[in-house]
Amino acid sequence: HVQLVESGGGLVQAGGSLRLSCAASERFFSSYTMGWFRQGPGKEREFVASVSGSGAYTSHADSVKGRFTISRDNAKKSVYLQMDSLKPEDTAVYYCAARSGHYNGSAVYTMIFEYAYWGQGTQVTVSS
Repeated sequence: HVQLVESGGGLVQAGGSLRLSCAASERFFSSYTMGWFRQGPGKEREFVASVSGSGAYTSHADSVKGRFTISRDNAKKSVYLQMDSLKPEDTAVYYCAARSGHYNGSAVYTMIFEYAYWGQGTQVTVSS
């Protein structure tokens, strides 16, 4: 069972930056595709970004392309979400998610049901 712990959320002004981190307990971390999702007030959970096990392949939602960047450090068993040029509409609880796959795999996934493991979430609030 993979345990995921997010950190790095907080309050920031519009135009500012935050970096979210997610630490995983899984020994074979590089076998897992990792993703970030978010759920804003009164909204459904939505895809933000995904990174393959090797880290070579990524996918970002259109709403965050050019502003957010997902990355991972397999040696540290961690995945990151660098968020720049933040907007009030980015306000949400951000969740880290994991899906098992092949060692140093190339797959990325964008759907909620494709992920088996989830963190507790970290709040990001962007003020205008």
